[in-house]
Amino acid sequence: MTFIEFKKLLLEAEITLPKFSKLIKVSEKNIQSYKKKGEVPNAIAVAAQCFATMHANNIDYKEIINALNLQTKTKKGAGFAKTKKTPKKDVTTS
Repeated sequence: MTFIEFKKLLLEAEITLPKFSKLIKVSEKNIQSYKKKGEVPNAIAVAAQCFATMHANNIDYKEIINALNLQTKTKKGAGFAKTKKTPKKDVTTS
């Protein structure tokens, strides 16, 4: 699915891209990166299509998705270490 088709589905579902990303617990920056690629991954396309279809049938998809208690994924090993490094012992000989 192209990014343009994806955005049209979001309009049909009456949800903005920031709210969509927050709902499915995927960073907005990650979803915006698909704009450069021109296509969205299948899982994102399926979610958008389901949301648009549910909205057209007066089904509150937001309540259903929130009930899943999705967790935001965090990258491990990216950026600077958050743990304090122990200082090296001064090993001087006298």
